[in-house]
Amino acid sequence: MDANLSFRSGLKDVLPTVFGYIGVGLALGIVANTSHLSVVAILLMSLIVYAGSAQFIIVSMLLTGSPISAIVLSTFLINSRMILMSLTIARYFKQDSFLQNIGLGSLLTDETFALSMNKLNLTHHRLRPTWLHAANIVAYLVWAAATVVGCLLGNLIQDPNQFGLDFAVVGMFIGLLYLQLITDRSKPFTTQLLVIGFVAVAMYVLMRFFPGNIALLLATLLGCGFGMVVSPK
Repeated sequence: MDANLSFRSGLKDVLPTVFGYIGVGLALGIVANTSHLSVVAILLMSLIVYAGSAQFIIVSMLLTGSPISAIVLSTFLINSRMILMSLTIARYFKQDSFLQNIGLGSLLTDETFALSMNKLNLTHHRLRPTWLHAANIVAYLVWAAATVVGCLLGNLIQDPNQFGLDFAVVGMFIGLLYLQLITDRSKPFTTQLLVIGFVAVAMYVLMRFFPGNIALLLATLLGCGFGMVVSPK
């Protein structure tokens, strides 16, 4: 990764992260196949919903015959963290058109957000729509393709966890966090470790009282507040 913000640079920068999409996308496709969803159904879900954790929940809720209202509400709660991410990244595109921002926000994911945060450390805190569009589009297409392939392979692979596919995104985020730690010079290294530790502990405690995605949202908010308190003025 370098300071280049061209479309081609976006394509190159996002490539390491798409391996996580491939692993989890294959796993989702296999689960969808065993839940008797068609290839067309999983493709449309990936193109329209485009949210890994939410799609796993949708598949399981469809299998149990849950009402549409419950599925919609669950999907909203699971993806509510994207509100915080979109607000964070929107300030770097204030000079761009409303349509540009809609396009960027519609395809923003946890991974491309984290990638953008790492990119800021190399570009003097600047981003360009062309760079983020490239990263978003590649991630979007790879995710859709991976879920379709997984669905087609569903009859051959009964248990995707035996290949460690369920750990793909976790491993990817560990790598992105490491890159953030070694490239971000705006905050002391010890401060960053302190915030990470606080969020980890908060998440552990909150998971005892709230569902996973609600706990994640609350831990994120608490982490932001804690970071503001401990960061050097």
